[in-house]
Amino acid sequence: MQSLGPLRPRSTVLVKRPWLTKPFNWRALSSIPPSDYSNQSRGGLPRFFSETLPSSKGGVIRVQGDEFWHMTKVLRLKTDDRVELFNGKGGLVEGFIQNIDRSSIDFVALEDPKLVLPQTPQWHIFAAFGSLKGGRADWLVEKCTELGASSVTPLLTQRSSTISDNRVERLQRVILAAAKQCQRLHEMKLNHPMKIDNLIPLVAKSKQSFIAIAEGTPLVSALTSTTKESSGLIIVGPEGDFTEKEVDLITEAGATAVGLGPHRLRVETATIAILATLTLWSGSQQISNC
Repeated sequence: MQSLGPLRPRSTVLVKRPWLTKPFNWRALSSIPPSDYSNQSRGGLPRFFSETLPSSKGGVIRVQGDEFWHMTKVLRLKTDDRVELFNGKGGLVEGFIQNIDRSSIDFVALEDPKLVLPQTPQWHIFAAFGSLKGGRADWLVEKCTELGASSVTPLLTQRSSTISDNRVERLQRVILAAAKQCQRLHEMKLNHPMKIDNLIPLVAKSKQSFIAIAEGTPLVSALTSTTKESSGLIIVGPEGDFTEKEVDLITEAGATAVGLGPHRLRVETATIAILATLTLWSGSQQISNC
């Protein structure tokens, strides 16, 4: 499916330049298939995010900001302590803390970075959660991260509002924290809010799309007559449900209308119920047991 323009968190990493004698060569990284990574994902070393990784064994980078604070003020790590860095794109490297100053640490790689291949399934979430109060939106994106969703897009409907910029920044922090907690190496993208009209072409191009509505066929029943896929779209409306026109537009584009039982569910509950069911149904063995 086409790129939806992920929102990126602010960079908090500075690179120490002297050791960068040649461009970073991702092809030189050793690749680990997902099946071989399953045991590593439960490793005991503390893991932290860094947009930049050392290019080879012995490389040094400087880590600042929130990750520095987490390392030194929360976990109280010291010099020579071993940690891991990941970049959200499958890159992972083990190393140690060489030096700590007032605002940063120097990380030294003990090995060449590894590149872990993407894990399946790849479900993309479109949920109208802009009006959720309290920590309910946080909970939604946290659990989507843990369950392996590829992306989450706030869906703008007639009965749901947009999301403020400061709230987007908070959700980015929630996603990063969840990725670290569940040992996920590939980032879950938080996309810009999208209107129904812009969603329709994506549904039409997708091999499989599911829209949750009150009158839909029970999800499990719908899956028995559906070709098994490892990727697709999950579409969930606002608290007041989609309008009839919105449902017609989405289903006419090719989405399958599904229901989740007799009870009215909250946006976040419906989203996670469908994602968990489809993840298991698609046969993936790569769900992290966080």
